[in-house]
Amino acid sequence: MKPMELISDLLNYLDGLPLSAKIALCILGVIVTLYGTRLVLINPWKEIVKHSSAGWDDQLVGPLSIRLNLFIIAAGAHLSTTWLIENDVDYNTLQPYFGATYILIATSISSVSTKILMPVILEQFQKKDAVTVSGGNPFLVICTRAALYFIGMYFALMELKIDLFGILASLALVSLILGIAMKETISNIANSFLLSIDRPFEVGDRVEIEGNMGTVVSIGVLSTKLLTRDEKLVIIPNNTIVYTDIVNHARGGGEGVASRKSLVIDIGVSYDEDVDHVKFTLLQLARQSPHCLDKPEPRVLVNELDEFTKNFRLFAWVENYNEEFIARDWLLKSIDENFSTEGITISYPTEVEIDGEGAEINDSGKAERQKVAREQMILEEKRFQEDREAARLRLKELEEKIRKAELSGAKVSDLEFESQALESELNTFEREG
Repeated sequence: MKPMELISDLLNYLDGLPLSAKIALCILGVIVTLYGTRLVLINPWKEIVKHSSAGWDDQLVGPLSIRLNLFIIAAGAHLSTTWLIENDVDYNTLQPYFGATYILIATSISSVSTKILMPVILEQFQKKDAVTVSGGNPFLVICTRAALYFIGMYFALMELKIDLFGILASLALVSLILGIAMKETISNIANSFLLSIDRPFEVGDRVEIEGNMGTVVSIGVLSTKLLTRDEKLVIIPNNTIVYTDIVNHARGGGEGVASRKSLVIDIGVSYDEDVDHVKFTLLQLARQSPHCLDKPEPRVLVNELDEFTKNFRLFAWVENYNEEFIARDWLLKSIDENFSTEGITISYPTEVEIDGEGAEINDSGKAERQKVAREQMILEEKRFQEDREAARLRLKELEEKIRKAELSGAKVSDLEFESQALESELNTFEREG
């Protein structure tokens, strides 16, 4: 018997089976197809992905595998329906639903691929060391996925002979009524969506909003909660956050990392004290601190000469804001101890009678320490001015290079990043003051 005749006899035999047997065969066929697809396609794909250095393919394989299985199930149901339903009217009635299902599955595949692949593609056009705007790429991804879903829904509903724009018009009317009745609530919800897109802060960041400084403990649909330093829970409506200035101490360093935190400590001493002696003592303490950074270097400046005191301002930096209070505690404790050792008097509104002989002995050693401090501060000030002058010259050089039209975009980006860092360094004391 010829093969075609065998196939024809088999089909005729299958057509003659009871309905329950046909349904069982259809289910079995779908299961076998799913299993075969896993063995032949999905498992080898996963093995290839394991040996890949890229991370995006690991993220992609799972979601696409799920959607491939959904497609096989939908196609199996479609083919089974073609075989089981003999009534053309019933068959034609079901056809649009299968068409809409295929469209929605294709839309879902496009959406998840966009979610994973678009950030990877956009990253290729960004400088790794440049300061980026957090939330820009996610917003673009969200807009693209929303457009894909809208197009997919439009064609799926067209397949079902449903007017999408009529539905949207009805929804718009309902939304208008709800918007009037729940204006503030809806506004808070909408602004929470904006916050999730722009991401000015995340849970765990230390921020300052409306004069309240604290750690973000939750970002809700209606409000954001801050835990202040004195353990008070501050609840701020999302409406307020969107329309006010936000200072994020955990993101100033760029690329989502905490910025270094400056310490500014003001010390007032008696007019009897030598300026260089005080400056050198404070500078050495800042350099000895285990919490303060070596770069930028600590600095001490005379801040003010008021009626009773010489006021000094110590500038030091810590790695991030979490070290601020520990470093401040160490410095203040050390200043108190070392000022006593050095014989430096911190001004206070009382009069103290000091034994003359003891003061003479102390002053004798103090004069020698003041002499050493003045010599050291001459060198420190000279080096400090040389560093600032070198920074100014380098900044001018960079500005000239940036103005040259023949430079590539990537090169200009590098120069702009360096110039911003130099400007920040030169403006440090003005900014912190």
